Amino acid sequence: MQHILVAITGASGAVYGLRLVEELLASKCRVTLLLSRSGRQVLAHETGLDWQGSVAQRLRKMREHFTCGEQLMHYDEDDMFAPPASGSASPTAMVVAPCSMGTAGRLAAGISGNLIERAADVALKEGRTLLLVPRETPLSAIHLENLLRLSRAGARIVPAMPAFYQQPQSMAELIDFMVGKILDGLGIEHKLFRRWGDDAS
Repeated sequence: MQHILVAITGASGAVYGLRLVEELLASKCRVTLLLSRSGRQVLAHETGLDWQGSVAQRLRKMREHFTCGEQLMHYDEDDMFAPPASGSASPTAMVVAPCSMGTAGRLAAGISGNLIERAADVALKEGRTLLLVPRETPLSAIHLENLLRLSRAGARIVPAMPAFYQQPQSMAELIDFMVGKILDGLGIEHKLFRRWGDDAS
């Protein structure tokens, strides 16, 4: 069973992280979900989900939301003794969706100020799959340089740029396209969008 670490940081687009977790759980992956404080604030503003409270309270709310049990775990962003902080822990991959430019900048500088940053740093140093889903526009030269540095360090950059060749009819289809691209990067099969060249019927 694959174990995927998903982090939601304080950029717009928390729904990408939520939808990704849904698909990972449906694919029978173990999921550890991390949220920064800003990520929880954006999540509440954009989706109405209030995941505040203690770690135990948050985990209960998450499991209720995703209708799952021990397949989903959660740790506080300040818990540097949690398993994701150690290179001896063995998640298959990590995804930061959405990835704020602040998070990208700290990762590019090798700064591990919280569990999300430390877990991403571990993924890079251990040579594991790390996917970052930046959601910002326009991008400054600083943003671009940080993303390039991360790409050169081994991260895969998957910008939140949905395609339109499949003629999406809803916001959900646009979200699913991006989540499908993330799943492609993880090597997980899905049917979230019609691939270019596939029969439209």
